[in-house]
Formats: sequence, C-alpha cells, structure tokens
Amino acid sequence: MTLSPFLQGGGVSCFTAGMPGGDYGELGGSLPAIASLNASYSTSLSLPSPYLLPPAERRAISDVRRTFCLFVTFDLLFISLLWIIELNISSSIWDSLNNEVVLYDYRSSFFDIFLLAVFRFLCLQVGYAAFRLKHWWVIAVTTLVTSVFLVVKVIVSSLLSQNAFGYVIPITSFVVAWLETWFLDFKVLPQEADDERAYLAAVNAACERAPMIYPRAVSDGQFYSPPESVAGSEEDLDEEGLGRKAVTTQVPASV
Repeated sequence: MTLSPFLQGGGVSCFTAGMPGGDYGELGGSLPAIASLNASYSTSLSLPSPYLLPPAERRAISDVRRTFCLFVTFDLLFISLLWIIELNISSSIWDSLNNEVVLYDYRSSFFDIFLLAVFRFLCLQVGYAAFRLKHWWVIAVTTLVTSVFLVVKVIVSSLLSQNAFGYVIPITSFVVAWLETWFLDFKVLPQEADDERAYLAAVNAACERAPMIYPRAVSDGQFYSPPESVAGSEEDLDEEGLGRKAVTTQVPASV
C-alpha cells in the first residue's frame, strides 16, 4: 500500500489523520488556538474558586452548626431568665442575689445552676463555633458534668421544698443539656460528614472528566506519520477485491 506524498512528508498529527475531507490546513491553523485554550484552562484550574473549596473553607460555619450554636445560646438565656424570675418571687432581686450569691449555700441556691449553664455555653461555643471541632468529646464532658451535678444537687439539697422553680430549673437544665448532645451527635456531625463526602465525590468526578473534556496542549512530539500497512492486511485485501469486481464488470462489455 502506497502513501500519498503528503503522508510521506511526515506532517500529519494524530488529530488530523482521522479528519474527513482532508482539510488539514484548516485544522493546522487552529492548533495554536487549541493550545491557548488549554493553557487558559490550566491557569483557571490553578486559581482558587469558591466552588472548588472544601465545605470547611467555602463558608465560615455550616448552617446546621450555626443552628446548634444558637441553641446553646438559647440554653444560657433561658436558664438565666428562669433564675431571674425565681429571684423576684420571694423578695426583691437584690436581697435574693445577696442570699444566693454572696451567702451562697449549695442546698438552697440556684446560682450554681446558672454557673453550670455558663460553663456549657463557654465550652460549646469555643469548641464548636471558634475551633469548629468535629468530635463529640467536648459536649460529652459538658453533659456528663451537668448530669452528675444536677443529680447530686437534687438529692442533697432542699430545692424541691422551696417553690415550683425547685423542679423547673434543674429539670430544664438537665433536658436542654441532653438535647444539645442529641442535636450535635445526630444532626450536626453526620450532616457535615455527608457534605464532605459529597464534595470529595464531586472533585473526583471532575478530575476524571477533565482530561476527556479538555485535551492537553499539542506538542511537537505528538506529530507523526502513519506507518505503512503490512502486506496482506485487510485494507489491501479490500482493494484487491474491489479491483477484481471492477475487472469482472468490464469483461462482458469488451466481449
């Protein structure tokens, strides 16, 4: 099988060899444009995009974590409100503050339950808002301290004999602490882990599609001439078969 003079000159690339119509000059002129497009695409990949950043860097804090921090703030404000109402029941607020804070008594004061709410607020906000921890150990410590302290206080104190707030404030503090634990363990951490897995899957899929959608820039080493066909190949057999058909069709005409 003989090659055309253009093919023998060695000027056909792997892209132009498969083009129909033999319009090589047009494609050859567009190769610099393809190379510039690939160069610009490579530059765009190196630039930081807000959609290519991981979830932890794409936004300051996730929506579900922000909701958890708001709930922790609500815990502190609600316990504070209940304590202020309790201070105004029997006497003025200043006399009650003097009795419960200055003359603190573990058996009859609610001031320690308020401090327990402040302890939860500081630990959880610092751990999960400031440092954005992804582990449950901080809230495990706060919930354990809250539970042990309230159980012991209810057993040894005389709060239940004072007024209704002797029931309301300890029970509310206990329930809210466990609600915070449930919300973090079953809502915040699983949803953020799902977002992280979805981001990694999207990045892997984009990396797999990128080489097919955006080919690399054409280099001089990619130009080559197709090798000659081996004798007896399928192309030669097809040409011989076509030649025989042409001869057989011309024989009756000459006769």
